[in-house]
Amino acid sequence: MNHWPIIPILIPLAAAILLLVSHSWPMLWSRIVSFGAVLLLAAAVIFCLGLADSGEVLVYRLGNWPPPYGIVLVLDRLSALMLALTSALAIPVLLYAMAGTDAEGRHFHALFQFQIVGLNGAFLTGDIFNLFVFFEILLLASYTLLVHGGGVERVRAGLAYVVLNLAGSALFLIALGLIYGTLGTLNLADMALVLVQVPPADQALVRTAASLLLVVFALKAALLPVSLWLPQVYGAASAPIAALFAIMTKVGLYAILRVSTIAFDAAPFAANLLGLWLTALALLTMALGTMGLLAAQRLSIITANLILVSTGTLLVAFTAGNANATAAALYYLPHTTLVTGGLFLLAGRIASQRGALQDLAERGPQPRDILLTGGSYLVLAVAVAGAPPLSGFLGKLMLMQSLSNAGLAPVFWAFLLVTGFISALVLARTASVYFWEPERQAPAVSAGVVIQAGSMRTTALLLLTAASPLLMLAAAPLSQYARATAEQLHGRAPYISAVIGDPAAIQRERRP
Repeated sequence: MNHWPIIPILIPLAAAILLLVSHSWPMLWSRIVSFGAVLLLAAAVIFCLGLADSGEVLVYRLGNWPPPYGIVLVLDRLSALMLALTSALAIPVLLYAMAGTDAEGRHFHALFQFQIVGLNGAFLTGDIFNLFVFFEILLLASYTLLVHGGGVERVRAGLAYVVLNLAGSALFLIALGLIYGTLGTLNLADMALVLVQVPPADQALVRTAASLLLVVFALKAALLPVSLWLPQVYGAASAPIAALFAIMTKVGLYAILRVSTIAFDAAPFAANLLGLWLTALALLTMALGTMGLLAAQRLSIITANLILVSTGTLLVAFTAGNANATAAALYYLPHTTLVTGGLFLLAGRIASQRGALQDLAERGPQPRDILLTGGSYLVLAVAVAGAPPLSGFLGKLMLMQSLSNAGLAPVFWAFLLVTGFISALVLARTASVYFWEPERQAPAVSAGVVIQAGSMRTTALLLLTAASPLLMLAAAPLSQYARATAEQLHGRAPYISAVIGDPAAIQRERRP
């Protein structure tokens, strides 16, 4: 049994426990432990990425219980990709937060590490009950991180966010109970084996339970009609927390992709469950995000609506059910996550330099470091709009090519082109207000404060700004990895074989 799949969970978990125990120590200690943990995690994830790239599916069984009983963690190409994306986002986000955001409330670094535990666990777990457990870990951490620093707007947004996710968690438990009651297992690989043996009399109940599960994942991904909360919640959070939340909706999308391809697609009666409905809702989510772009008056709200657009874009590709579309989406997913994360950090930087106006798109003080801020804005805006020569253009081109034979291809192409054009228009309009129409002088800020906070925030912003050009330069190996990942995921057999072993050796309980 290989022990590497549990390492990306143990590192942030150990850091979180250490930070809680030493919470009364100076802030410098917390920053050293927390940043050291994310750097160590990044090194471990790079090693895991190399292991997964060999094509082998690595399984870790806690307590060494025989399959399909007990907790299993599975490291394959898809989970390794998501782990790498989480680490790539966590490093600049934490660096930005260490410039002062972390000192605005208590236990920031411990909560940050618990958030990473939940994210990594969700990407590694091999059964849907522990997917629920890791969902709850990351949600509990996100509840407190959202309101970190206080303020009426954050508390109001946090209340809506908590109530909505509690309802989703209750629905998740109901779905799990129904699935276990009908299938007798919650292990994904074992579900694939059991689903093909479900008698016709039970198939309707299984479809109902599976539909409830997909509804929960759609809620986590902020899919219409339960997506109206996202712009206000993400817009209320501090800049580094909003940037970290850029990957939160991707957890829901990942769960839809993983559970559908490994488990439900194994049986004809459950395959492509809610496919047409999810595709329609994905397109409507793109439309809603685009309308939100036109109405938004703050860069942070604009970025939140761009996340809605990307959610719909990715889900259309995932519901297509073929390896080509999945490969294109897996190239586009890191691009949109890192670029929107960079835009949130940029919105925080601009807000800190415009006084009471914050990041409102109104005439006011021009940002002081016009070359850095304006250059970053240009790169991120071009990338998120999908214009050449950056990774957004290549990602959207790959998506359009992969869905060229689909029935809804003309509709998807139209949505993709229109949302890209409107995104560019809105971001250009906002840039003109920030950089070309100054009206008042920038508020006076202590030079010492600017130098101390500016260096870390500048480094964090530059790291995420450089993501899109780097993804474009590495397009060939990344697209090859994405294709290999999609083929491994849709192949299904290596995953099931690695987790279950010999299906004939499983001794199942007798069910009434």
